[in-house]
Amino acid sequence: MTKRERNYGGGVIGALKKFEGGIESLLFNGRWLLVPFYLGLLLGLVVLVVKFVQEFIHLASIALEASLKDTTISLLELLDIVLLANLILIVIFSGYENFVSKIAVAQDAEDRPSWMGKVDFSGLKIKLIGSLVAISVIQLLAVFLEPDEMNTDHVFWMIIIHLTFVVSGVLFAVMDFIADKRAMIDIAVEKAALELQIMEEENGFEKGYAKKLDPTGQ
Repeated sequence: MTKRERNYGGGVIGALKKFEGGIESLLFNGRWLLVPFYLGLLLGLVVLVVKFVQEFIHLASIALEASLKDTTISLLELLDIVLLANLILIVIFSGYENFVSKIAVAQDAEDRPSWMGKVDFSGLKIKLIGSLVAISVIQLLAVFLEPDEMNTDHVFWMIIIHLTFVVSGVLFAVMDFIADKRAMIDIAVEKAALELQIMEEENGFEKGYAKKLDPTGQ
């Protein structure tokens, strides 16, 4: 597809329009400044792989001597790392596709994740807060498995933070629900207005005839 050339015209107005077009092009291409952030997150996954291997080696070294409780705690730490890695991957894929560019190489890939390309900014927020809730639950469970080392104040604040994540997730979901409902109403209103306009044209009525018959006077 060839890039369509814009005709700005001549004179002062044309020069201003050309300047405006340059600014808009600069702003639009500025989205590529986000790429280093996503590359940094990708490198963060490498660090998590190293930490996962370290934790797994530690678990393997104590597997024969450790109690079930210690083994469970070590497995929860591994699960914590996995959830964090999944969260980072979701942010990388969804953030890049929503704010930078579509990942063309994955369009026809057999291993393309089913959610890829379907998670918008609203869905990304919900997945983010959901992952944080899951991670905080694992942290709480690990603390509860060690009652001898439990600090009451520390556990209290962990519970408060967990509940904050839960409440934030619910509020995000409610706000998105209200926004979706509002968008559906706006679409329905636009569709009804378009149908009235088509009906007026098909029946030879003047434009705005149906609106004049509105008993509410609006």
